[in-house]
Amino acid sequence: MQALAQGLPRIGNFSVAATFQRRIPASEPAISTPRDITKQRKLHESRPLWAETPRIGVRAAHTPSRSDYDVIVVGAGISGALAAHALTDGRRSVLIVDRRAPVRGSTLASTAMIQHEIDIPLHKLAGLIGVKKANRAWCRSARAVEQLTHIVADLDISCAFERKKTLFLAGDEYGSRALRSEVEARHAAGIAADFVDAAALEQQFGIDRTGAILSDISASANPAQMAAGILRAAVERGAELVSPLEITDLRSTGDRAFLATAEGKILSAGHVVFCSGYEFLKSLAQEGHSVVSTWALATPPGTALPGWLKDCIVWEGADPYLYLRSSRDGRLIVGGEDEESETAYASPKKLASKAKVIRRKAEALLGMSLPDPEFVWAAPFGTTSTGLPLIGAVPGLDRVFAVMGFGGNGITFSQIAAEIVSAAISGHADPDADIFAFGNGTR
Repeated sequence: MQALAQGLPRIGNFSVAATFQRRIPASEPAISTPRDITKQRKLHESRPLWAETPRIGVRAAHTPSRSDYDVIVVGAGISGALAAHALTDGRRSVLIVDRRAPVRGSTLASTAMIQHEIDIPLHKLAGLIGVKKANRAWCRSARAVEQLTHIVADLDISCAFERKKTLFLAGDEYGSRALRSEVEARHAAGIAADFVDAAALEQQFGIDRTGAILSDISASANPAQMAAGILRAAVERGAELVSPLEITDLRSTGDRAFLATAEGKILSAGHVVFCSGYEFLKSLAQEGHSVVSTWALATPPGTALPGWLKDCIVWEGADPYLYLRSSRDGRLIVGGEDEESETAYASPKKLASKAKVIRRKAEALLGMSLPDPEFVWAAPFGTTSTGLPLIGAVPGLDRVFAVMGFGGNGITFSQIAAEIVSAAISGHADPDADIFAFGNGTR
């Protein structure tokens, strides 16, 4: 193994050579901060709603059955599940690994508003990256929602998946004039959307705002059940799932990538895909990508809610913005109060105060009192200055791919990532890969 250690790249502030120069004794701790290749975070606080739901367990092996694979997917949440689904074709050997139990990372913290709408409105994104690229990004997002609909149906996954309309409300960041411009931009891109003026908004939804955009290309689901179902399907088609398994170091050569585990084993693969959510590769920490904190709550089932909420998910053009939807069993799921901090989500004091603010804002918006929440949780999430994810080959590491910076569109962007990465591994050029690539100058 000494030859493998020569000329190794550096990941973050350490060299990956150390692990390849020696076997790590089993007595060493499974997680050692200097050797971690992804930035570790406690991914959610308190009690996420989805942790209490059935059918989210996925059977995993304790150790890999072999040492060499065609593809290794690091991360067994919704991103890793969709990547494995796209890559498991009956010909490739695919290994999925996670340091936690499957579906127990950032996927549990999602509010699962599966939107085609990107955090940065189309007309504003056009000013950042150009009209053509912005239109392609938004259209690709809309197609991803359609594809997710087909995947859930084809695999017959029971995850409360429902197609929904989206109501984007005017707020202090984007008022009615900006929303009218947004509708025009979407129409020019071939994306259906209707402007709802203040009078119609009050009449149809009982909401007092200066306007809104109503669109019809979104969905909602139980994200944990969705991820678990997709993982099970990938395993049934031949993928191997191992958990818990900690990856500590990696390097790549011309035709292989090598991963070291905390137990001192070496795994090799033709390609590696990091789907580690907000625990992103340290080497990819860069200007334009950041981790922020968010908070959410869920009311008890059977909460009395406006009838139109069964058909719509809601967010607003404000900073910070509120987002909400109902669940199939009649809960109101609300999130928001995002803060530009990597650590604020871990504060119990903020968890309590943010929940109060979110509840108060939701009550004001809906014009009703809400019962005490049954679940309250907080989490970090990655975002970029354009609202677009970072997807593609890792600069300086051949055969290694990563997906990160999903913002408020985690599930939708995970599907786009699965399509782009699987195409690259298959030797095909995805027509939109340049929009999301690392180091393309748009961040």
